[in-house]
Amino acid sequence: MDEAKLQDALANPQNLGEMTDADAVGTVGSPDCGDMVRMWIKYREQDGKKVIDKASFQSFGCQTAIAVASMATELIRGKTREEAMQMSGEDLSKPLGPLPPMKIHCGQMVEGALKAALESESREQGAGSKGPEVRASEPQRSQGGTLADALGAAGKQAGKIKIVLQSVPSSAN
Repeated sequence: MDEAKLQDALANPQNLGEMTDADAVGTVGSPDCGDMVRMWIKYREQDGKKVIDKASFQSFGCQTAIAVASMATELIRGKTREEAMQMSGEDLSKPLGPLPPMKIHCGQMVEGALKAALESESREQGAGSKGPEVRASEPQRSQGGTLADALGAAGKQAGKIKIVLQSVPSSAN
């Protein structure tokens, strides 16, 4: 893994944060390690095709997951849904160089969040439903609510992590 690229991606993450006008949202998490990634996608029309205009993400997880998600939001821009569906975790993390074996799951989580978003957009078109969906398979995927809600739900289903959210007084900063 290219440590300089990793540090740059962490110091200057691209497309970090919620996208309120997104066309699709996907969340994936690993109850085993407690990491979670949510990705938002917005489309535009280009040459008669629907392509990804922009993407953003949030992550509870290690630095590598944040760096891969940041890179992925840039890599998928301008791609059709079908082209983005073909991208693997390895493709999405390629700008960082080969990931160490213990970090490969970070690329897989970002791939899962991307595919969950792309699949949710496809389901909504087919079913006309925009309601949340949680799959029972691993990794845990959901749509809707906040990332903290999804992480809490994954922890409750898996029974392996405990999330404690608390406010920090502004004087503590």
